[in-house]
Amino acid sequence: MPRPLLAVDAPSLLYRAFFALPKTIEGADGRPVNALLGTANLVLQAVELYGPRAVVLCFGAEAAHYRVELYPPYHAQRPPMPPELEGQWADGDAFFSAFAGTVLTHDQLEAADLLGSLARTEADAGGDALLFTGDRDIFQCVREHVSVLFPAGARAQGPELVDVAGVRRRYGVEPGQVPDFIALRGDPSDGLPGAPGIGEKTARDLLREYGSLEGAIAGALRERPRVSAALRDGADELRAFREIATLRHVELGRPPDRPTDFAGAAAAARERGLRRLAERLERLGQAA
Repeated sequence: MPRPLLAVDAPSLLYRAFFALPKTIEGADGRPVNALLGTANLVLQAVELYGPRAVVLCFGAEAAHYRVELYPPYHAQRPPMPPELEGQWADGDAFFSAFAGTVLTHDQLEAADLLGSLARTEADAGGDALLFTGDRDIFQCVREHVSVLFPAGARAQGPELVDVAGVRRRYGVEPGQVPDFIALRGDPSDGLPGAPGIGEKTARDLLREYGSLEGAIAGALRERPRVSAALRDGADELRAFREIATLRHVELGRPPDRPTDFAGAAAAARERGLRRLAERLERLGQAA
């Protein structure tokens, strides 16, 4: 069975780890390392579970410029990065590169755009891709050879594997309809309000009936007055929301096979005062 490519949304996991673990977890220099530790543990858990042929960590812009141009409130409600996270973020490239992972950064697009691009490149080459992120926009990328690893709760044995059937169970729509679904329902985490009065159930029902946002707008007169007005009066804005929710493709080469360098990662962990993580990495290296 071929080993998958593991593409990681580094900002998503760093933020999740930062708020999940106490800031009192400090490195050798007395500065917080909770985000680095938590992210490393999440990635290592996925490596142990799925044995990827390579790991790629993706960083990107906080908010892609074209998305803000389409809708200025996009991401506007998000607070600035906590000071305790800034140094860990800056150290992420060097730290995760020590794992023999590839680190990709884009200053115009977001990490999710890079994940989606890697998934398409890998699947088109005949491989399988696992996309590790807490960003639900990425569900649009799911197909036969592309699945999402969605972070689970602290007691879970690993991230939730979301395949095509999993997207259908979550939203009741096909993966390719996810941007239309987000446009209609909205996405509070991104500051997208969606169509007034249209929630998850109505968005799902509209897409099941009409197949797409454009189909729903075209069929608006057949709907009850409140839904009809929301679709007709907000049509242009809903189209902008859909474009915002649709990931942009970036031409990327297919990453080569790169085994995890447990010894190099252990050294990087010890350098940052992460003794228990270093010991875990050394055990993994001995078992490899």
